[in-house]
Amino acid sequence: MKVKIVSFKDKYSHYFYELNYDWLNEYFFVEEYDEKVLKNCKKEIIDKGGFIFFAIYNLEIVGTMAIIPREEGIYELNKMAVRKDLRGKGIGHQLINFIIHYAKENNYKSLILYSNSVLKNSIHLYNKFGFKKINSEENTPYKRSDIKMELILSNL
Repeated sequence: MKVKIVSFKDKYSHYFYELNYDWLNEYFFVEEYDEKVLKNCKKEIIDKGGFIFFAIYNLEIVGTMAIIPREEGIYELNKMAVRKDLRGKGIGHQLINFIIHYAKENNYKSLILYSNSVLKNSIHLYNKFGFKKINSEENTPYKRSDIKMELILSNL
């Protein structure tokens, strides 16, 4: 299933909220930080130097993913969600592939992500793209996170 990936537009904000809210409610719960970011994605991500992308299939938004700057050249892969009825059809794969290509084109040093070890399919997908589990002494921004992963893009 091939999707077209497009950049954020204000008119897509509600899809960002709905897709992520549904996913979070299905697997965990919507934390205070999530609610803040989902309700104000332009202010909390775009205006802070981040990016949000959307996957479109048959003229419908079917997935989304964001990257948020965390340190110089290091971005967090964040808020990836695919419509429930279309999961397992390669949309997440295409979103991650797009983000990695985008990050390399923009000379990012690395991409990081926070996840939970119960999400076996997600962890497998991240490993497939070269993300490696790293030790993290820092507090994660999410209560549900028990794993931090990183994909090194540049040794500069």
